[in-house]
This record gives sequence, C-alpha cells and structure tokens, in this order.
Amino acid sequence: MSLAAQDGAAVTAGADPSAPLAVRGMTVSYGDKPALFSVDATFPAGAMSAIVGPNGAGKSTFLKAALGLIPMVSGEVRFFGQALSEARPRIAYVPQRASVDWDFPTTVIDVVLMGRYRSLGLLRRVSRADMALARDALARVGMDGFASRQIGQLSGGQQQRVFLARALAQQADLYLLDEPFAGVDAATERAIVAVLQSLGAEGKSVIAVHHDLMTVAAYFDHVFLVNVRAMAQGPVATTFTQDALVQTYGGRLAATHLDQLRLTGG
Repeated sequence: MSLAAQDGAAVTAGADPSAPLAVRGMTVSYGDKPALFSVDATFPAGAMSAIVGPNGAGKSTFLKAALGLIPMVSGEVRFFGQALSEARPRIAYVPQRASVDWDFPTTVIDVVLMGRYRSLGLLRRVSRADMALARDALARVGMDGFASRQIGQLSGGQQQRVFLARALAQQADLYLLDEPFAGVDAATERAIVAVLQSLGAEGKSVIAVHHDLMTVAAYFDHVFLVNVRAMAQGPVATTFTQDALVQTYGGRLAATHLDQLRLTGG
C-alpha cells in the first residue's frame, strides 16, 4: 500500500491551516531514480512564491505530485489544511504550455469557460454571469479582443495568457503555475507578472515554477529552492543568497551568473 496521502484523513502535513500548500516527506520516483526525495515545503498565504532549481531538479514534478497528477511513493500534502479532494475548488493550475495540445479545435472563450466547469453543474449551461466572468478574465490578461479566435491560431505568448485567463475564471484562492514565463515575449511576461501580483494584492496565493534567476527578486516574495531534496525556503530577501544558490545548483551555476545577481553571501 502506498504511503502517499493527498486524500487521506489522518494527515498532519503542515500545522498551519492557513498555508495554501504544505508538503511533508514527498518522495517521487521514476523507475529506480528518485525525482524528489523526502521533500518538506510550506508556502505562505497571500504571497508570490517561486519554485527554483536546475533542470531535472523536480520542480514540475513537485507541483504535479501535490495535485495528484503523478503518484507519490510517500508523503503528505495539505491545501489550506485540507486534503486535495476537499480543497480542489480553491485551486487553479496552469500547466506548461508545451504539454497542451494546441491543435484541438476550440475557441479562446471556450477555453476560458473551462475554468467555470466546476460551477456550471452537470449540464454545463453557461449563464450570463459565467460568460461575464470569462470575458473579464480575458480582459485582465489583455486578450478580450480574441474571444472568438481559434486557440491554435494564437502565438505562444497569447496562448499562455488564455490559459492564465482560464485559471482566473475559476476564482480560486491558490494559483499553481508551471513555468508561466517559458517561451513568451517580454511584453507577455510583464502582463502575466502584473496579473499575478494583482492576485497577491487581493489576498490570493501564487506558486510558480520559475527558471530565470535574474527576475526572482523582482517578481517574488518567497522562494523554495529544490534539487531532488529541499535545499532552502523562505522570504526572497533572506533566502535567495549566493550560498543557497551554490548549494542548490553546484558547479552548474557560473561565478559570472552570481556576480550578475549581486546577492549577499549568506
């Protein structure tokens, strides 16, 4: 029997019930090789949190395992102090753009309305209120003029904005994003950051897998550094340091890169 406990009743992961995500002892393996080993992590409420680490460190795996999309060997997961099954309506997830079939024949507004499916009921009848929420979400990401466009006709950055709009339409309390800035242009990145920061201002929580070390301090409040194991976590100002990065990245982090970041040593 697996020790994984996303939905188990007697779970104590994260003593703080306000934490949007708390994980204890998460272990995930692909074959005989652990992708994550005994990882503990707690993310603060109302913060912009980054999951940072080298390629193959288990960043995306961490999110997928927390959401039950891939199995854990062992571990405990709590969202707002609850099991995933109880907290799911409060969670929105934006996957990596590369993992989506963009050839599927559907319009932009239909994609965004998918974010309302939990509220539509069995017959999935779209009300005026649902349509208004979907159009408002598109407006927030600067895509309100593209509602009738086929999703496959959009650029990569536009597609990413649409998937963020779908998440916004869910009206969630926690937004989980897997590399939201990967492969997008600078204008799209700025637009996405502005939307995510506005969510934080509304008291929502954002956790994003992030790969660009140069923008961590500018975009995020909290950072979780991981490389198979949890390496460091806490406020960016005190945790995102040279020592923590060298420990996380090892020899893969060039000295010139550290100089550009201009971080403190400890």
